[in-house]
Amino acid sequence: MSLELASEVGNVVLQAGEAGGPALSELGAAAIAVGLAAFGAGYSQRAIGAAAVGAMAENEDLFARGLILTVLPETLVILALLVVILLL
Repeated sequence: MSLELASEVGNVVLQAGEAGGPALSELGAAAIAVGLAAFGAGYSQRAIGAAAVGAMAENEDLFARGLILTVLPETLVILALLVVILLL
């Protein structure tokens, strides 16, 4: 059953490819790439931020380490934005 479904999907994709261009423009693909990078960074910052606040509540000397670990995932978004700018 899944093999039949895969071949049917392949036929649909081939027919759509003959009729027109790509499903997404370059700007649309770039927007999705940066958006997914931002989503991943936000998802990781959720756990890191909670742990950093908990650690700082126990020991205030961990503020700098917690701040660095919280900002670190955001560099992924900056890198994704830089790659998109360079490719476009």
